[in-house]
Amino acid sequence: MGQPLDHASVAGVPKVLLRLEGMALLALATAVYGFMDLSWWLYVALFFAPDVSFAAYGAGPRLGAMVYNALHSMVGPALLVGVGFLADSPILLGGAAIWAAHIGFDRMLGYGLKYGTGFNDTHLGRIGRAQAGA
Repeated sequence: MGQPLDHASVAGVPKVLLRLEGMALLALATAVYGFMDLSWWLYVALFFAPDVSFAAYGAGPRLGAMVYNALHSMVGPALLVGVGFLADSPILLGGAAIWAAHIGFDRMLGYGLKYGTGFNDTHLGRIGRAQAGA
């Protein structure tokens, strides 16, 4: 694994705000899903689906970070919303809401987008046992 990044972690009020932002996204996306009258079993079944991206770390931290970030940024859900509206597809819109809720959940817990240096190096700071300053 590469050397840890030497950068400042998000701290203080900005860190709290970023976590609250994640909580708000989780709550809003879940509420939107609820208003769509789709199956809650589908929500439960797909909520952690973006985490299959962890498997890409088996091919190394750089590829792992790329795949993880592709499935943990709001670009994917935003594109899926667009396609869902164009196709008039409630299931695609519901999938986008679940995906966005998952991203909000991760941000609320402090999991950020990854750097290619290793899984623990995120845009929100270092995570895990070797946290910055720990």
